[in-house]
Amino acid sequence: MNKKGVFFTIITISLLSLFLISYSIYSYVNNRESINQRVKTMNNFVYLVEQDLPRKLYVSGFRGLFLIEKRISENLTYTDNVTENFEEFFFQGTIDGYIKNSELNVTEGVLFEDIASSFNKKANIINVNISMNNENVKIEQEDPWNVKFTLEVNIFIEDLAGLASWNSTKNFTARVPIEGFEDPVYTVNTNALAPNKINKTIYTGFSNTDSTNLSGHSQNSYYIESSSAPSFLMRLEGDLSSDINGVESLVNRPKLEIVGISTKDKSCVDHVYFNETYNPGSNLIQDMPNWFRLDNAHLSIYNATVA
Repeated sequence: MNKKGVFFTIITISLLSLFLISYSIYSYVNNRESINQRVKTMNNFVYLVEQDLPRKLYVSGFRGLFLIEKRISENLTYTDNVTENFEEFFFQGTIDGYIKNSELNVTEGVLFEDIASSFNKKANIINVNISMNNENVKIEQEDPWNVKFTLEVNIFIEDLAGLASWNSTKNFTARVPIEGFEDPVYTVNTNALAPNKINKTIYTGFSNTDSTNLSGHSQNSYYIESSSAPSFLMRLEGDLSSDINGVESLVNRPKLEIVGISTKDKSCVDHVYFNETYNPGSNLIQDMPNWFRLDNAHLSIYNATVA
């Protein structure tokens, strides 16, 4: 072979080698970009799940409390265990072992299986699989005005092509305000004839020289925070003992009398008034109507002067 032939052979081999190297680099880069794109897509989906789950849990919590209160109003009895009631609602779609046809619209889309199914539908669109298991839900109060729902769940998300996956056990929380819900203590003790919605007082304080605020507060049976009172969750179970997250109202006796309920000369503080086994005695209050009374322990809370 002459020198020219050797030269062209070397050139040809060099070009082929360069082509193969370039192709390999291109394939690697292209494959890397595909993986990066899938990881980005999955990260966006994970973010969506983490943002959306608390919102869904909020709706579930609100509707669960609504149905628990509905049962109390219908049966005129407290729930035995509000946590167990909500767990049954959230995971099985029933309360006390059943659900009425008229209540199905309340459960629609808010049960755990509904939430998991909704995420699966979104996952299928982007060729991703999601599984949610080892689920556990907790209901509690950390402040007087909100019920806290916590969902602990393991979430596994995997790209259908096996390019990437995400696996984590996380806690999701939602806080449902108690304002607007009916106070079950009034519902049960008045046979649902004089229900009282929980509304935070509009007054910033009470004066012992001007009864205007106390009068307006008691006439509307508004609520204040009180560590001597039961929390909302305790009220659902008929527990009238004290709690750091307690709230209390003042019973408007004339409203009860209007619907035919006999009233008692007793402290108007709701968890005292409706407590059949506790009567600490009561006092008429200066510049307040004769039906209005407070026990000694609540005089300072309402800045009231004995008449």
